[in-house]
Amino acid sequence: MNVLFSDFDYAPFNQIKNSDYLTSIRHGINELKSEIDTILSNKNTTFKNTIEALDYSGLKLDRITSVFFNINAAETSKEIQDIAVTLSPELSELKNYILLNDKLYKKVKTVYNLTNKNSLSNEENTLLENTYKSFLRNGANLSNKDKNKLRKLDIMLGKLSLNFGQNLLKETNEYELLISDEKKLDGLSHDHKEAAKMLAKSKNKKGWLFTLDYPSFSALITYCKNRSLRKEITIAFGQRAFKNNESDNQKVILEIINLRYQKAILLGYKSYSEYVLEERMAKNTKNVMNFLEDLVEKVKPIAKKEFKVLENYAKSIDNIDNLEKWDISFYTEMYKKHKYDVDQEKLKPYFSLTNVLNGAFEISNKLYGLNFKKNSTIDTYNDEVNTYEVKDEKNNFIALLYTDFHPRKGKRGGAWMTSYKPQYIFKNNNQRPHISIVCNFTRPIKNKPSLLTFNEVTTLFHEFGHALHGILANTKFKSLSGTNVSWDFVELPSQIFENWCYEEEALNIFAFHYKTKKLIPIELINKIKESANYNQASQTLRQLSLAILDMNWHNINPIKIKSVKEYEHKILKKLTFIKDLNVTCTSTSFSHIFQGGYSSGYYSYKWAEVLDADAFEYFKEKGIFNKSIASKFKDNILSKGGTQDPMDLYIKFRGRKPKINALLNRAGIS
Repeated sequence: MNVLFSDFDYAPFNQIKNSDYLTSIRHGINELKSEIDTILSNKNTTFKNTIEALDYSGLKLDRITSVFFNINAAETSKEIQDIAVTLSPELSELKNYILLNDKLYKKVKTVYNLTNKNSLSNEENTLLENTYKSFLRNGANLSNKDKNKLRKLDIMLGKLSLNFGQNLLKETNEYELLISDEKKLDGLSHDHKEAAKMLAKSKNKKGWLFTLDYPSFSALITYCKNRSLRKEITIAFGQRAFKNNESDNQKVILEIINLRYQKAILLGYKSYSEYVLEERMAKNTKNVMNFLEDLVEKVKPIAKKEFKVLENYAKSIDNIDNLEKWDISFYTEMYKKHKYDVDQEKLKPYFSLTNVLNGAFEISNKLYGLNFKKNSTIDTYNDEVNTYEVKDEKNNFIALLYTDFHPRKGKRGGAWMTSYKPQYIFKNNNQRPHISIVCNFTRPIKNKPSLLTFNEVTTLFHEFGHALHGILANTKFKSLSGTNVSWDFVELPSQIFENWCYEEEALNIFAFHYKTKKLIPIELINKIKESANYNQASQTLRQLSLAILDMNWHNINPIKIKSVKEYEHKILKKLTFIKDLNVTCTSTSFSHIFQGGYSSGYYSYKWAEVLDADAFEYFKEKGIFNKSIASKFKDNILSKGGTQDPMDLYIKFRGRKPKINALLNRAGIS
């Protein structure tokens, strides 16, 4: 029996066979089509039997596809990838079956035009507006000929996005750098070398093995004194899917941007970015570019000074005349130690993964009254995954949390939060969400737990902030629940939670030595704070350059772009002080915009940083564990999802619109 056909609550991972996905998803597609037919058969057309019924349709299909595509990201295989390729056009066609359905659109339009908006709640009005606009934005007013064009475009784009991710994962997995002479690893800590040795041993190899998984790659480029090794792995990292082989993403990118442009033009927009941004806080391309260029103007001169200081430092200690890409992380870390006496390796013993996670739990308890209890009886897709039941102060079940923290074959790089089950209210039953955090942190080694760099600490808190957005969701409709908000608003809950990592009152909760149990010394806390703004202008400029690259891929007619590398170089050359390399390319591994949902949206990290800096300033004024402010943030931001305009929600929390000065002041670049 196919377990996915059953009415499961927790995902039954241990009982699922790969072949179950294809049959159950196809069954779910047919079930959803039947639900659409029921909506169409209603003689009376009302909000409840049309708009509300449409939002509640496909619940079973949503559950199964959530499980499948999350597995494809965290525990994939050739078989899973093949199934994804097979399903992609079928799911694209299903989306078009709904959104290009003339009869369904007419019913939605009838409700939109004839319903007394005053008779609906705020959430119902938002759902009505979103549903109507989703039909318009997906071609409901197109001719049948153009609707068929749109169907084909969506199917091709779905396949290309999968191809991009599969190529990148393949290239990442295939690279190995085996070192047989330990002397070449001078500068790396014992822990880094031990991890590399264990990795080599796990593959029946002798020596020290490094890969392009971020913990391994980062250790080598940040600490290894051997410049040639840093160069070798840096180039390998930059060459991913840029080798003119079967896994090359250049042609994939050109096809994606051209098809996206065709889609936008077909739907009546000047560019793909205009199509995307219509539904964002920023509203249009001009506002985004003004925002990005204004920040570039403010930070570039300071970033240039930071680069000059680093250049002089490298010259003074190693007689390096020209800093290259493989030098930046290494000399940045050395200079940071020199100027602030902050050594990531000395910090790491105070940040064991277990302690940091427990710290996130306790801080969530202090702010929002949440309690996290491990439950080992719930199915997981890998033995490394843990599950936690989340309950409130009255012991009510609030959510289930999965955590998956270490790299392995079949798991894509990076860090993300996702959902296996959304929150929504159906038939007076508040369905609580199942949320997951996935990261790629260094594994435990002999006699040592997984110890995090401070950057990894902030990464965990970032994803945990997203998780809180899902955990505390409390809306009626699933399409408006949790992280279903404007893309440039979704990073507010994640980025604001990072701020607690820098506060002594919070660090005292979880930053204690994994061996001695001693609390992190106050002098180290002070050094973390002092160094927090180090190289901020350079880091900001790097983020801005990626956001500008994203916008430039999507805000023009791309027909004349013949070379991915040449076009990328043209955009980025004004935003960096380092010589570009012809053999590397950023775009071919830029999965955020070509595989994920950040196309014309990468700017949202900086946009949301303005919000988070301004919001946390409010916490700082009243106390970082102030229950009243936390309640306002929970009630107006975390629990509300996309039920109202994001700026309205922010103003309800803060009492006014956000101010950019808070970001500039925090970064020390005002």
